[in-house]
Amino acid sequence: MKKILILTLIAGLFNGVTACAQQDKSKRPSPPAKVSETISSGATISIDYSQPSVKGRTIGKEIAPYGDVWRTGANNATRIKFADDVTVGGVAVKAGEYAIYTIPGQSEWEVILNKGVSNWGIDGYKQTDDVARFKVKANTLNQPVETFTMQIANVRPSATDLQIMWGTTALNVPITTDIDTKIMAQIDNAMNKDNRPYFASAMYYLETGRDLNQAVKWFDKAIEQNPNAFWMHHQRANALAKLGRKDEARAAANKSIELAKKANNNDYVRMNEKLIADLK
Repeated sequence: MKKILILTLIAGLFNGVTACAQQDKSKRPSPPAKVSETISSGATISIDYSQPSVKGRTIGKEIAPYGDVWRTGANNATRIKFADDVTVGGVAVKAGEYAIYTIPGQSEWEVILNKGVSNWGIDGYKQTDDVARFKVKANTLNQPVETFTMQIANVRPSATDLQIMWGTTALNVPITTDIDTKIMAQIDNAMNKDNRPYFASAMYYLETGRDLNQAVKWFDKAIEQNPNAFWMHHQRANALAKLGRKDEARAAANKSIELAKKANNNDYVRMNEKLIADLK
């Protein structure tokens, strides 16, 4: 019983120390911050950094001096983690976690991704650990930002921007991911299995303007498995229309109308009627 009580007291003491440490972090002059965003299937970006304030100082002179390697924040090295391979500032970067360093300048900043994720600021920084270096334009903000801020903005299916703002300076770092190659590999892999995703693969080819003849073949295979799927007939009609095979497209649309009416789906009836009208 005494042993259990002692262990409980030790655990409580440890938790108390941990809580105080976490609380102290939030009260630092440059408190910690985290940002995370997913830009496409599996392509998550997360950032851990600390937020210094300007406090009347001059950026480029008293803080973040021009021409010198800067920690891009405060305290520990600022870290960015990519769950997938990406291209940052035009440079290909493998999935993983990296420290972000910068070299501030009057009209442009040099951004550095480095392996030194355990560094304290620039202590321990080695140029030989750099994995990417590129320059970005330094834009001027109309309203100054007192607290150093990093955010992920302008999120698109396969791209986003890392934005850095401090004082009157703003940087925009483009990040892209080759999701198209990933999806194509998944399609190729799936087509070698018994349960093949014919419809999904055909739709991807149709929406991305790939081989439409192949898309039609996959629509045919999908319809063989599900002959009453009016939505599949409709998408097959779309592919045929884009190929200029108007008579076949019209026949496919009419079949879709027939099946959609049986299913009481007026939306697809209207979509097919519009498709037929556009063929004239």
